[in-house]
Amino acid sequence: MIKLFDTHTHYDDSAYEDDRDELITRLLNGNVAGFIAVGCTLERSEKAVRLAEKYPPAYAAVGIHPQDVYNLPPNYLQILEKFAESEKVVALGEIGLEYFRKYDKTQQNKIFREQLELAQSLNLPVIIHSREAFSDTLEFLREYTLKGLKFVCHCFSEDSEAVLSLAELGVYVSFTGAIAFEKNTEKAVNACKNVPLELLLLETDCPYLAPPPFRGKRCDSSMAWYTAQKIAQIKKRTTDEIVEICNDNAMRFFMKGHNHGTRPAET
Repeated sequence: MIKLFDTHTHYDDSAYEDDRDELITRLLNGNVAGFIAVGCTLERSEKAVRLAEKYPPAYAAVGIHPQDVYNLPPNYLQILEKFAESEKVVALGEIGLEYFRKYDKTQQNKIFREQLELAQSLNLPVIIHSREAFSDTLEFLREYTLKGLKFVCHCFSEDSEAVLSLAELGVYVSFTGAIAFEKNTEKAVNACKNVPLELLLLETDCPYLAPPPFRGKRCDSSMAWYTAQKIAQIKKRTTDEIVEICNDNAMRFFMKGHNHGTRPAET
């Protein structure tokens, strides 16, 4: 049986406070090969690392989400670098730009650049958050792919033209259960059609964005199979083929050169 690797989770969230260990154990004994616990703040990045260290098939990403770039301690980069010493840290993220709400763009851009420089110094791939900020985000990606950084745009919600711009740079694209939401169907489907299979990743962003038929409920990694099923329909492949392709892509993107990387697909 093929198992699915979830490239973006937030199992430190309070939504899992009552049954976190029980749920994760059940998932890993079921159809989930592993997951990446993704940080958003210093506190949550540390929790992500501790969570990844607890479960052998789990890994972590550390970083400051653009909504949380204010009132950071002066040594925040040194703290992130210390977290990244863990053998389970495979990426910096999620970081980027959030223009949906009226946050200070200048501060966001400053912290984004500083974290990109850190990722470059640590030779870590980067998980990008970009919401209503694609034009500015793309400029950063163009600059730093030239410097050798690898990127994935998580929770992708842009159009087909954006996909083509990212593909030119070799940037990976990750879809959540939102691709199956009715109101997003046409735009998301057309975008997904244009994503090269070798640049495609699967994620949940759990506990958020549960796909139909679980919409509105707490999401977990097992539900990424429904996202894979939707992508399979779009790409005219079987669900198992999409899962295996995305697992291989996750291995290549996150684990290449990582001392403790193991192939997430299990058959």
